[in-house]
Amino acid sequence: MHAVFSHPKKMHILLVAATPFEVAPTISFLESTLKKTSDQIFQNNSLSVQLLITGVGVMATAWHLSRTLAVGGVDWVINAGVAGSFDQLLQPGKVVQVISERFGDLGVEEADGRFTDIFELGLINLNQPPFVNGVLYNPAAGETPFLPAVKGLTVNRVHGTATSIASIREKFPEAQIETMEGAAIFYGCLLAEVPFVEIRSISNYVEPRNRDAWELGLAIEQLNAVLIAMLQEFIPPNQ
Repeated sequence: MHAVFSHPKKMHILLVAATPFEVAPTISFLESTLKKTSDQIFQNNSLSVQLLITGVGVMATAWHLSRTLAVGGVDWVINAGVAGSFDQLLQPGKVVQVISERFGDLGVEEADGRFTDIFELGLINLNQPPFVNGVLYNPAAGETPFLPAVKGLTVNRVHGTATSIASIREKFPEAQIETMEGAAIFYGCLLAEVPFVEIRSISNYVEPRNRDAWELGLAIEQLNAVLIAMLQEFIPPNQ
């Protein structure tokens, strides 16, 4: 694996996760490898990693991310977590990078049950920045070519019935994974003009809810293996 991009000065990375258990192995790695200078910051001469645990969902993510980015000094945001997969080819434990996001349930339910989103309602222009035709794109997604690229859908309520899954897949057939925070990361980083990457590990298929079929442990193990390898690229061998 090669470094995502080179940086001529000390690299300041903001590692964002909804919950601490999703990145627990990476936190342990940081504690054993870098100097802990505060509850959330780990650093050495070449790298500073700030940990931001936002809580679950768009609202919490938007608040904590915007507050942190407003302070300045962040070179790169890494958002990491688990995801459900609409795509049967993306098996549990597969780690992916998300190259685009869109809000999957921001709008209204019509009398006949159809979902109409905010763009179709005319409440937001399809191309109002940072949206492009209603979608949020990561312009730097190609800088992590070692991870498969997927398209994400962000929701407040994950889908758990055959009817709702069929409906959302018909509405957004391009969506390959489902998360509860991704679009908030895209929206905030794009407006703040801070480079970012969203990395997700598949914990389950999006299917009629069956928690017994989830492979959360495997997903977290694989996610953190990738995260640690990425962070090691910024740490000289003698440190």
